Amino acid sequence: MSSHRHAARLLSVAALTSVLLSGCGGDEGSNDDGSPSDNGSPKAESLTVFAAASLSDTFTDLGERFEKEHGAPVEFNVAGSSDLVTQLEQGAPADVFASADEANMERAEDAGLLAEDSELFASNTLVIATPPDNPAGISSLQDLSDDDVVTVICAPQVPCGAATETVFDAGDVDVTPASEESAVTDVLGKVTAGEADAGLVYATDAQGAGDDVETIEFAEAEDAVNYYPIASLQDSENPLASEFVDFILEEPSQEALREAGFASP
Repeated sequence: MSSHRHAARLLSVAALTSVLLSGCGGDEGSNDDGSPSDNGSPKAESLTVFAAASLSDTFTDLGERFEKEHGAPVEFNVAGSSDLVTQLEQGAPADVFASADEANMERAEDAGLLAEDSELFASNTLVIATPPDNPAGISSLQDLSDDDVVTVICAPQVPCGAATETVFDAGDVDVTPASEESAVTDVLGKVTAGEADAGLVYATDAQGAGDDVETIEFAEAEDAVNYYPIASLQDSENPLASEFVDFILEEPSQEALREAGFASP
């Protein structure tokens, strides 16, 4: 065989090998539109849920259940309800909004952010949380008015802060807080860190903290029950948004909320 014919055959084999390799790997890792895929199938679009801070732990668990049932990952943006509405008003992308009070949901509705009427799915009440062993000896809401007691509360624009103002009015209690926090989780954090003698938090947050806090219930809390609404959002293009709302309203999710300390709406 001449050297020219031998070289031509080698080039032909190399070209065929290149075509075969291209054919085997060309479709893997992408869809027809070029987007990433898994074994040729497009990945489900993630669902973005804006949720009140007091829902953080429970909704994280429920989000994992939803993902297993629907194949779509759920991403949470957790903050004070008023902060979440502000973010939505400024154009932050989200599919579902779950508020810790009706006032902030009404604000979202008035801004034209909702795709549907909101639904109540839970309720919550305030308790006094203290460090373990309650070093300041607090036994009632009135004790928080003592100048020697370092008390931390939520800011008035946050649902837990609005509820705090209501219970103070109901008990005719005058409290000068050491700080006003933007989320109930921040109040709890200062108590568990030993930076405050007491903090007004939701019953669910105190229950979730376990032995890190001592919980004191008080009668005035019944004057400020917070009702939690949820709704899908107008700008969402994710068909699973309304599915997530229905999922939260269904009994298995309701049972999980009750186990976390939430009451029925």
